[in-house]
Amino acid sequence: MFTGLIETVGQVAEMKPTPAGFRLRLHTDLSAELTPGDSLAVNGVCLTVVSADPADGVHMDISPETIRVSALGSLQRGDQVNLERPMRADARVGGHFVQGHVDATGSIEEIRSDEDYWWVTVKFPPSEAAQIVRKGSIAVDGISLTVAGVDGRRFDVQVIPYTWAHTSLQFAKVNDLVNLEFDMIGKYVLRALEVAKAK
Repeated sequence: MFTGLIETVGQVAEMKPTPAGFRLRLHTDLSAELTPGDSLAVNGVCLTVVSADPADGVHMDISPETIRVSALGSLQRGDQVNLERPMRADARVGGHFVQGHVDATGSIEEIRSDEDYWWVTVKFPPSEAAQIVRKGSIAVDGISLTVAGVDGRRFDVQVIPYTWAHTSLQFAKVNDLVNLEFDMIGKYVLRALEVAKAK
């Protein structure tokens, strides 16, 4: 479980094809604190650390299913990625509950500045419209954000200067793919309604 409050930004050192997926290698300041078996959210996707070394970086495998449902397969050497370790049970919970399980991918439609703030518009699959509500929480590439406006095809978020400066959003471009994870509570409510209708 994560919070969507990004700890640091890492850099993709290598995306090496494997028989079924990819082996991702990252350079990050967290390398010395990670051990094999640890979970690490990479752009909002929960991955398992295979090995970690300050000199060589952090190695993780990306499975075929993860490639299918997320934007990780489009990563290239030099790309900046958001990183977060799992939340601790004794810590305050900022952001919102983020599982690291991507629900859909979207694409950045527009980025515009507003004084010191930034507006980002993201297009999403219309089939997911019920999952996104104004003033609700959403994780975009693992970043906990609040939906400022939404219609049947796109939503807007306003990004504060701190979040802009401390996440990969500062490197984002129009048409970039992003990972979307919808609010966990909302997903349970929708599922309960679906089950109730089926009875």
